[in-house]
Amino acid sequence: MELRQLHYFLTVAEELHFGRAAKRLQMTQPPLSQQIQQLENELGVLLFKRTKRHVELTKAGTTFLEGVTRTLEQLNQTIDSSQRAQRGEIGKLEVGFVGSATYDILPPLIREYQNQYPNVELKLQELSTPNQINELDHQKLDIGFVRPPIQGDAITSEIIHETPCILALPKHHPLTKEKEIQVSMLQNQPFIVVSRNIWPELYDDIVALCRNEGFSLQIKQEATEYQTVIGLIAAGIGIAIVPASMKNYSVKDVVYREIANANLTAKMAIAYQKDRLTSEAGNFIKLIRKLK
Repeated sequence: MELRQLHYFLTVAEELHFGRAAKRLQMTQPPLSQQIQQLENELGVLLFKRTKRHVELTKAGTTFLEGVTRTLEQLNQTIDSSQRAQRGEIGKLEVGFVGSATYDILPPLIREYQNQYPNVELKLQELSTPNQINELDHQKLDIGFVRPPIQGDAITSEIIHETPCILALPKHHPLTKEKEIQVSMLQNQPFIVVSRNIWPELYDDIVALCRNEGFSLQIKQEATEYQTVIGLIAAGIGIAIVPASMKNYSVKDVVYREIANANLTAKMAIAYQKDRLTSEAGNFIKLIRKLK
């Protein structure tokens, strides 16, 4: 039994006329009649009662029609699902992110992706950059939102977002009286920083900024994410240079000031294994590039 024979049978059953059915199928009547007869012989049942003027389904034909209709509907659904899976419209996407990504680029991106691909199961994991690279290496993540630079021979990365850095201070710190902070004013101030192994590029940039002004950065406390940094600032532990997007992280007793001529920026990158990029991940990356 061949799939085309089922389509032939269904068309004849709908038309109850071999001539009209043959026309719909864009074939001549004799080959169609032969195919139906061959199907009947294979099944061992008579599907149609035929006269010179009339064609009707037999009882066996009616039963077979019900089954064929269900089968073809299921097959069409399966084909459609397979095609959608290949296009990345259904499936699963594992995304890692650093916590600070939730204050700028990530929320609108996730909303838009879910609007466009509602049948993709999206799983999000908050992880540090090193942990995301490890998960990507072990194929446990499809895409990571990370802080560059990225190490790893199999990992591809690209900068997708860049934001200026500002100074975050406790509410009652003397420097809050200044409208704009000069770098020289940061000398001897207790700093809270995100650890170098978590975000080496920005850490080194901050150290270099102070060194270029002739003093060393006084590190009072290190943290793994900027949410923690902001919390420690609110507690009066010290001050910090943070991405401007952290102003969206509303915390009482923390104020922000511009730093004159600092030219510090915080970069966000996406990282992925190019050689194992799924359709779902490919669609996600296209959307990132469109929205950035």
